[in-house]
Amino acid sequence: MSIQARGGYEYFITFTDDYSRFGYVYLMRHKSDAFDMFKAFKAEVENQLEKHIKILRSDRGGEYLSGEFQQYLIDNGIVSQFSAPGTPQQNGVAERRNRTLLDMVRSMLSYSTLPISFWGYALQTAIYILNDVPSKSVPKTPHELWTGRKPSLQHLRIFGCPAHVLKGKIEKMESRSETCIFVGYPKETKGYYFYSPSDLNVFVSTNAKFLEKDYMNDFVPRSRIVLNEIGRVRTQPERYIGLGESVENLPDDDDPYTYKEAMEDVDSHHWQKAMQSEIESMFDNKVWSLVDLPKGIKPIGCKWVYKRKRGMDGKVETFKARLVAKGYTQKEGIDYEETFSPVAMLKSIRILLSIAASLDLEIWQMDVKTAFLNGSLYESIYMMQPEGFIEKGLSG
Repeated sequence: MSIQARGGYEYFITFTDDYSRFGYVYLMRHKSDAFDMFKAFKAEVENQLEKHIKILRSDRGGEYLSGEFQQYLIDNGIVSQFSAPGTPQQNGVAERRNRTLLDMVRSMLSYSTLPISFWGYALQTAIYILNDVPSKSVPKTPHELWTGRKPSLQHLRIFGCPAHVLKGKIEKMESRSETCIFVGYPKETKGYYFYSPSDLNVFVSTNAKFLEKDYMNDFVPRSRIVLNEIGRVRTQPERYIGLGESVENLPDDDDPYTYKEAMEDVDSHHWQKAMQSEIESMFDNKVWSLVDLPKGIKPIGCKWVYKRKRGMDGKVETFKARLVAKGYTQKEGIDYEETFSPVAMLKSIRILLSIAASLDLEIWQMDVKTAFLNGSLYESIYMMQPEGFIEKGLSG
């Protein structure tokens, strides 16, 4: 980290179970501590939950490639899997989880106005919350799937909120409570972590009155929140478990990233149908015509984007395959002039809903399949044929 957490920690490592999405986070002073953290994690899940790790999926960080680490996995019958170089999406569950964690940490610290050195407490609180709340990726909360018990949310508090904490031993004329700041949930005991601005210490207490609507801004050493994290891993007790870092625009599932992966996926027949449906929409809307590539013209590429659409219960409802042109290879003013996508403003939608409610009107909603194909394109664009649907003898 650019700023050390309290306790001298500079890195963190997370493990996320692919089946339940339950996560663990460990703070580390050195990158080389990853091996020890994995052993601690393995011991905890085996002794406390009787779960056994079968597969460990990670990136190609040096801490996972060490001979000692790999030999330990072999000795314990754990299969080691690495994501291919430059393809973090192969470890998508871990990647997405850590991106979410870092977003939460930044928001929590920004709201609380605590010193940036409290990122460790914020991170542990974030994983605690994610484990206890529903996820669209699984049918129940991660906590229930992982432990078999439904979590209680009654004790959750706003990170960084002030609280009047009852003191232990006090002198006769002293105040019976101290105004502190809530900074998390201790793992080893029931209670809450509180930060005392008066002596700069963090302690555990169960006797407190939370002032969640109040702010404490009197001690705010603000600086830019820059969080870095160590590589990414996933393992499998009954499926997988993972560790990762924040990466933009990653899927929150193990959706195929390439055409080859889709055809090798267990749901390859579903992806084939989804692609066929997309191609049929292209032809129905007369999106393109197959021609020979003119001399001097460099065609742009295209790729398939795959996504499993899930319902509220976490089950897959549809398989979507979108064919997208690699428009980033085009240059504004040469290949195109401007872009525009009409989208209704939220306040406009609210006005319409208010009118409908006041007049007791019925509201109908419709969705236009592949709506973007109905737009008019005035430029001539040459694109390569999509994988899986190439007609030989024509180049574009």
